[in-house]
Amino acid sequence: MFTGIIEELGTVDACGERLVVKCSAVLEDAQEGSSIAVNGVCLTALDLTADSFAADLAPETLARTNLGDLRVGSRVNLERPVTPATRLSGHIVQGHVDGTGELIALDELGDSNWWLKVKVPAGLDRYLVHKGSIAIDGISLTIATLEGEVLGVTIIPHTYANTTLGSRHLGERVNLEVDVLAKHVEKLIQSGAISRVT
Repeated sequence: MFTGIIEELGTVDACGERLVVKCSAVLEDAQEGSSIAVNGVCLTALDLTADSFAADLAPETLARTNLGDLRVGSRVNLERPVTPATRLSGHIVQGHVDGTGELIALDELGDSNWWLKVKVPAGLDRYLVHKGSIAIDGISLTIATLEGEVLGVTIIPHTYANTTLGSRHLGERVNLEVDVLAKHVEKLIQSGAISRVT
């Protein structure tokens, strides 16, 4: 489990079915087999060195996320899993990407704040609510607007400077993970375990 608070920006050293990421902070207590979230995707760290780790990418991971779009030199958001003593500063993020959205706007608001708009794929919009949580490329963010299939979030200066958002381009795919609690509630309602609110 993760929080969506990005710890470090890594750099892709090799890509394809085996991803290699150059980094340092997330390796401090990592062991072979540790989980590390890369752009919000929970991966198993292998072949650890002093400044890198590798991870094997399954066909499902390549198809469902934007990790297949990475190139050597790409920057990626990195986060280690939470520990029992960790403050949950973001929200519960599993690292299980639900789909990819399209970055359609990243506009400066002034004072180094930004307005990000993402087109959400059909089927995920039902899990999104105003002021609810969403993980975009592993970043815990609060939904500020919902207009049809487009969500909007404010990006504060710290987030813009310390994540990959500052280097993203319009039209690129971003990984989306909706709030797992919304998915559980939907299943309970569908199963009849709880009544629909009318």
